[in-house]
Amino acid sequence: MSGLGPLAARIDASTPAHRDRAIDGLRALALLAVPTGHWMLGGFTLDGDGAIHNASPLSAFGAFAPFSWVLQMLGVFFLVGGYASAHSYRRRPGGTTDWLKGRVARLGRPVLGVTAVWAALVAVLTAAGVPEDTLRTGATLVVQPLWFVGVYVVVTALTPLCVRAARRLGGWAAAPLLLSVAAVDLLRYGPYAGAVPSWLSVLNVLPGWLFAYQLGVCWGEKRIGRRGALLLAAGGTVLFAVLIAVFHYPASMVGVPGEARTNSHPPSLLVLALASAQSGAAILLRERLGRLLARPALWAPVVLLNLSAMTILCWHQTAMLAAAVPASYAGTVPGLTTAPDTLGWVAARAAWLPVFAALLVVIGRYARVFEPPWRDVGAARRATAGVLALGFTAFALGLT
Repeated sequence: MSGLGPLAARIDASTPAHRDRAIDGLRALALLAVPTGHWMLGGFTLDGDGAIHNASPLSAFGAFAPFSWVLQMLGVFFLVGGYASAHSYRRRPGGTTDWLKGRVARLGRPVLGVTAVWAALVAVLTAAGVPEDTLRTGATLVVQPLWFVGVYVVVTALTPLCVRAARRLGGWAAAPLLLSVAAVDLLRYGPYAGAVPSWLSVLNVLPGWLFAYQLGVCWGEKRIGRRGALLLAAGGTVLFAVLIAVFHYPASMVGVPGEARTNSHPPSLLVLALASAQSGAAILLRERLGRLLARPALWAPVVLLNLSAMTILCWHQTAMLAAAVPASYAGTVPGLTTAPDTLGWVAARAAWLPVFAALLVVIGRYARVFEPPWRDVGAARRATAGVLALGFTAFALGLT
């Protein structure tokens, strides 16, 4: 522990003066919410054959839905992503194509790594006698957060258009995206919902997640100030309350097993309302957060989290499974393989969080190798990783 102070001081001293600490702090906060949310809102049950299956405490504790409002911080993640992309795009040394290739490669390498490793793990664990249902449960959990990367790649590719829209319309450039989602929601939940095809909801995927990203681009282009942030925070909060109280949107921001409607897959108007409120609050708190992170002891963890962002995103579910799968052989283990339907489970799962975090640190120690450029990886090894990744994806989606 005595070495942490000097380490924090060295990290602080090596940080460039122009580094926007508040932006990194917001990204770290949104990043931490991902594993915390998945670890607390995702449980397991054990069947008669010893296999584990996904379950959610929200099925038994609907009153816990407000926790999902805090833990669902993808709006902040996309906001910060849009802000950072606007600055990066403005400073790009080459053309737009080269800039986009660099950002896509940075996102794609860790995803390719985790899916390729899991393809090998599935083969090894199958040979070791792990039940197929357990493996499919694990594969589903591993793939679950990776949809975000695909969506993020698409919105990143739209950065040039977002920048032009921000310069022309300011913060109002995000308004058409909100109206588009509102129109689709009206069709799928309104009086003519019975005549609307189910696939229509897919139309919300792009505008639903592009909304906060566009706000971030506008912020990065200095087109959203304090007044705009207040409007976003207040308007988003009011819209959020009205959608739940008057239009009876599901209160949970994540899917609940057995529920007919879900807010996040694809995003409903409630997701955009929450993203608006969170974005406004983030912009308003930026200066205060920046001053807070001037302290080396607080800044150092933020730096370490940002350096391992994709590793945390890709491997946090593996860390939980590293505890749950062995526990399934011991029978019912509170907080791991017991049904998430009692307050005792909630307390036990909270006690497991430090264990999950420690496992993630150990896994991340080796998995971070996938984040830097693969300069020493030949074409044959890249192709092998791609084939393994495709095979695992097919397995996770139930195609094999």
